[in-house]
Amino acid sequence: MTPADTGASTVVDAAPAAPAVPDSTGSTDSRMTPGGPGYRRMSFALFLAGVATFALLYSTQALLPLISGDLGVTASDASWTVAAATGGLALFVLPMSALSERFGRRTVMTASLAVAVTVGLLVPFAPSLPALVALRAVQGAALAGLPASATAYLAEEVRPRALVTAIGLFVAGNSVGGMSGRVITGWVAQEWGWRVAVGVVGLVAVACAVAFRLLLPAPRHFTPGSLRPRVLVRTVRDHLANPLLRRLYAIGALFMTVFGGVYTVIGYRLTEAPFSLPQGLIGSIFLVYLVGTVSASTAGRLVGRLGRRGALYLGAGTTAAGLLLSLAPSLPLVLLGLVLITAGFFAGHAVASSAVGKTAQHGRAQASALYQSAYYVGSSAGSTVGAVAFHSGGWAGTVGVGVLAVLGVVVITVSGSLAARRAAGTPVRALSLPR
Repeated sequence: MTPADTGASTVVDAAPAAPAVPDSTGSTDSRMTPGGPGYRRMSFALFLAGVATFALLYSTQALLPLISGDLGVTASDASWTVAAATGGLALFVLPMSALSERFGRRTVMTASLAVAVTVGLLVPFAPSLPALVALRAVQGAALAGLPASATAYLAEEVRPRALVTAIGLFVAGNSVGGMSGRVITGWVAQEWGWRVAVGVVGLVAVACAVAFRLLLPAPRHFTPGSLRPRVLVRTVRDHLANPLLRRLYAIGALFMTVFGGVYTVIGYRLTEAPFSLPQGLIGSIFLVYLVGTVSASTAGRLVGRLGRRGALYLGAGTTAAGLLLSLAPSLPLVLLGLVLITAGFFAGHAVASSAVGKTAQHGRAQASALYQSAYYVGSSAGSTVGAVAFHSGGWAGTVGVGVLAVLGVVVITVSGSLAARRAAGTPVRALSLPR
C-alpha cells in the first residue's frame, strides 16, 4: 500500500507493506470495519485512552476555586494549571507524532500514558503553584503522544468509510474522561480537598491505561522507518501550505478557545451569587459532557446528511446559541446553555479532526499532530483569555471571547465554501452546504 492508503508518513523510509488478505465479505481491504474482527476491542481501547487523556489533562479545571483559596492565588493565576498542561501538549504533539512514525503508534501511546499517569500521582503533592504548574506542563507533554498517534492509528487500521465514526468514538472517550474527571474531583474535593481529588483521578487513569494496553490490537498496516528531520520539516511545510488543512487547524483552535474558556471559568461563576453552589454540585455540572459523547459519536451521520461544511455551521450555531443563553441569571438556562455549547463543540471537533485525516495524502500523523497542536493552543488561549476576561468583565466578558471565536469558525467555513465554488468554476450566488 502507498502512504496515502495507509496513512503512513513520508517521513519514514517505508518497506513494502504486507499484502492485503481477503476478509469474509470477499474484500481485499484487511482494515477493520464496524462488526469486523478486533473493531470493538480497538474502539473500547481507544475510548479508554480518551477517557484517561481528558481526565488527566483537565483534572484541575473544576477545582480552580479551591486551588485559588488553598494557594492564595487569583483565578487567572490558577488557570495556568490548565493552560500549562494543554500548552505542553500543544508543544510536544508534533515531536511525539514523529516518534510514532519510528516506534509505532501503540508503543508511543502506551509510553505516553505511562508517564502521564505517573506524573498524575505526583501532582497532589505539589507544594506551591509554580511546582503544580511545572508538573502539569510535564503531564501535558507526556499526553501529547496520544491524540495524533490515535488518529493516525485509526487512519491506518480502519476503512475510510468508517473513519469518522471511529474517530467520533475516540472523541466521545475524551468527553467521558472530561466529564468523569470533573464530577469525581468535585465531590471528592468537597469532602477531602483538591489534592485527594486529583489523586483519585490519577488512579482512575492508571486503570484506563492498563486496560488500554491489554485491549488495543497490534497494528497490521504500520510501516516503521528512520526519523529524518529534513523530511519531517518538508512534510509539515506541505501540510501548512494546504489551504483546507490550514482552515481545519484554525477551526479546531477556535472551537477549543470557546470550550476552554467556558469550562475554566464556569466554576467561579457558579460559586458566586446568585448561584452560590457547593463544590460537589459544581462538579456534577460537568455531566453535560454526556451530550458531547452523543454529538461526537453521531458526527459521521451529520456529515452524511449535511456535508462537512454544513455540520460545521450547525456546530458553530449551536455553540453560539449556548453562549448567549448562558448569560441568563437562571441556573436551568445556564445549564441548557452549557448543553448546547458542549454539543456544538464536540460535533465540530469530531468533524474537523476526521476531515484532517481524509485531506492529508501523506504524513497523516504529522497532519493530525498539527491539528492537535492548534487545538490545544486554542485550549490554552481560551483558558487564559477566558479567565482574564472574567476577571475584568465577569461572565459576559468570557462569553464575548467565545462569541468572537465562533464567528471566526463561521468566517473560515464560509471562505472554504467560496473557495470550493471557485475551484469548481461555479458562480458564487448563494452559500449552499457543499460536502
